[in-house]
Amino acid sequence: MQWQCNRNSQPDNLEKAERENEPEGEEQPGMASSAAIDGVAAAALRSVLQRVQQAAEKSARKAQDIRVVAVSKTKPVSLLRQVYEAGHRCFGENYVQEIVEKVPQLPEDIEWHFIGNLQSNKVKPLLTGVPNLAMVESVDDEKIANRLDHVVGSIGRKPLKVLIQVNTSGEESKFGVEPSGCVELAKYVTSGCPNLEFCGLMTIGMLDYTSTPENFKTLANCRTEVCKALGIPEEQCELSMGMSSDFELAIEMGSTNVRIGSTIFGPREYPKKQSN
Repeated sequence: MQWQCNRNSQPDNLEKAERENEPEGEEQPGMASSAAIDGVAAAALRSVLQRVQQAAEKSARKAQDIRVVAVSKTKPVSLLRQVYEAGHRCFGENYVQEIVEKVPQLPEDIEWHFIGNLQSNKVKPLLTGVPNLAMVESVDDEKIANRLDHVVGSIGRKPLKVLIQVNTSGEESKFGVEPSGCVELAKYVTSGCPNLEFCGLMTIGMLDYTSTPENFKTLANCRTEVCKALGIPEEQCELSMGMSSDFELAIEMGSTNVRIGSTIFGPREYPKKQSN
């Protein structure tokens, strides 16, 4: 792939992950502290990488061609350090404020992916606060593409890799361009946004998959249409699909980028709302 994003930010091999699973960093109270002490996240990472390897082999693919994004939203820096020390380098966050707070506390060689819905007024804080931002996976309209393109150019950073988010499930609660609009948006990004580098498509699947993941099929079909319109090989267009509950199916259906959160870090820990 001539302009693929780095898919080799996970440990070089599982033995390395096993050697480097000692927890680091400041302990946090409660569950997070226990996980950091016991090396739970590092062990979970090893398990995920083994499952990725198995799913890739089942599909006659190479595991190194599949990027694992460790999604760390709501998790303390101590757990991210543990996964980092296990050899992993690719992390994802959903919220601008959270990623901006975490980045200065962690090594500079981390490749950050922003995977949440991005508002125009948050673009500059994201790009200036995360100098090692590798990719934005959630471009879903021309407005946000324009804003990203403008800010990237104004701060003088190299072109930013982006994915177009496609709403393949039709759920109103999901962000993303409709499948019928993905070709036009891809054309717009490639021709009208010189400071952005179109890398492919992303979707968030439904949670109630049985044996027929129609959302993944829809995204694969979108890639075929986009690549035909842009005149590029399908191998040059990434598919970011698959999360903790369905990443093995996604790999079997061609995913090049899986976003794994709770399987590595444990259940999300959202702050409890205070009663008045």
